[in-house]
Amino acid sequence: MGTFLKYFYEILNQFFGGFITIFSGLLTGIGQIFNFKQYIQIAKQYKGDFNVSEWILFGISMLILLVLVGLVVLFVVFIIRKYIRFRKTIVDQESLLDEISDLNARVAQLLKEKEDILAMKVSQLGLKPDESNTIEPGEEGETPEGEEEIDTNTSIRFAKLHDVDLRYEDYKIQDYGNSFALPELVELFRNFCASQLRLYYSTELIRLFISALASTKLVILQGISGTGKTSLAYAWGKFLKHDSCVASVQPSWRDRSELFGYFNEFTKKFNETDILKEIYEAGYTDDIHTVILDEMNISRVEYYFAEMLSILEMPNKDEWIVEVVASGWGSDPIHLHNGKLQIPPNVWYIGTINNDDSTFMVTDKVYDRAMPIDINEKGKVFEPEEVSAQDINYSYLNQLFEDAIAGNEMSQEVLDKVEEMDDYVIKHFRIAFGNRIVAHMKKFVPVYVACGGDEVSGVDYFIAKKILRKFEQLNISFIRDEIDGFVDFLNKTFGEDKMKECIEYVLRLKKIG
Repeated sequence: MGTFLKYFYEILNQFFGGFITIFSGLLTGIGQIFNFKQYIQIAKQYKGDFNVSEWILFGISMLILLVLVGLVVLFVVFIIRKYIRFRKTIVDQESLLDEISDLNARVAQLLKEKEDILAMKVSQLGLKPDESNTIEPGEEGETPEGEEEIDTNTSIRFAKLHDVDLRYEDYKIQDYGNSFALPELVELFRNFCASQLRLYYSTELIRLFISALASTKLVILQGISGTGKTSLAYAWGKFLKHDSCVASVQPSWRDRSELFGYFNEFTKKFNETDILKEIYEAGYTDDIHTVILDEMNISRVEYYFAEMLSILEMPNKDEWIVEVVASGWGSDPIHLHNGKLQIPPNVWYIGTINNDDSTFMVTDKVYDRAMPIDINEKGKVFEPEEVSAQDINYSYLNQLFEDAIAGNEMSQEVLDKVEEMDDYVIKHFRIAFGNRIVAHMKKFVPVYVACGGDEVSGVDYFIAKKILRKFEQLNISFIRDEIDGFVDFLNKTFGEDKMKECIEYVLRLKKIG
């Protein structure tokens, strides 16, 4: 036994002695590196034999040596810092894992509590928790204790629309006996804005506004802030003795529920919006109703207004139907059939746009279906005639529009020039416009002429706002050389300086590019 212990001692001594030699050698080496006294002694030993050039080499060698020592120190510091950071990362990860584990445990506990609550609710229905809690069609479940069974024939879930039904219960559509023509309407509205609201707009702007209403149900008023975009839409409602419904668009608007509202499953009530109420009320009357979407591009228009864009595009107004709720109740409003509402044609939607960093770009899908009007200048003050608000039938105004479109059809000469311009734009700018825009123009321009405007001027404005706007999608630096040729083409085709809006627009793009 004594022999084995002696053997085992020597084995361990040999093994651990190696570690001791490693560490002692490492310490000895570090000590040797930083033994500055030995460096000085070696230098003294040879300094008497140095000549001038060797003294220079001596200085260089000492400098290199100092650099090497510094690099060794930096390397050691770097290794230590790396280790500290690595260790801190490991500790942070372990702490994060512990926190995640704790959160998972809490989630599991909450899920168990939820299951317990659901089991209690199911047991109140007379079922066992492990049985199916679905009730087959035709079967009746017991009403949970403390809750009343909802009678869909008497419970009112559309409070605002129900009030509209009560208010218009004995209402009869009135004929206001209107007799004005479109040029007179332009002046009446312009003088009303100035005399009653101290809002001053040019005749040309009002003419464009009326023409836009004739061509589409969605009008976009755009331009710099403070020029009276919202005020114009607001004044239109005042002029018609029916205040516009103003909806301030919010950045959070994402879907159609922002326009119409939503059904609350807990209260069993429908949260109606003022827009839905305005549209519903319009179905009772022959008046003109206006919905203002103020700062409509502070959220993406194609998100919350997509369904309305599609509906208003349908040529048959009988197909303008929106599904408000999935199914109907017996107590639902009179004009809500099986949860569906007919969108009346006597409602216009006017959006205002500020183009700045806080807003979204309006896409072609929206612009192609709307009529944009630029308001970039404040109106000049003038002395107006005193004009009061007017009672105007939608049917009368719509008939004026239809008569204007039929009686002032665009001349074939102008249509040929527009087609020629289309070919030019396709060839030089790779941009085309579809049949929708042409059909839109055939409504806008005739009404613009009926309001007192010139046919080519109407075409000029329409092309600038609806077609040339697409140039903004292009790289202006690549098309800059084509712009002067396009200006010459417009002057040659339509007449010198006849297409002022188009020319000013493309020249402005050229400067920006």
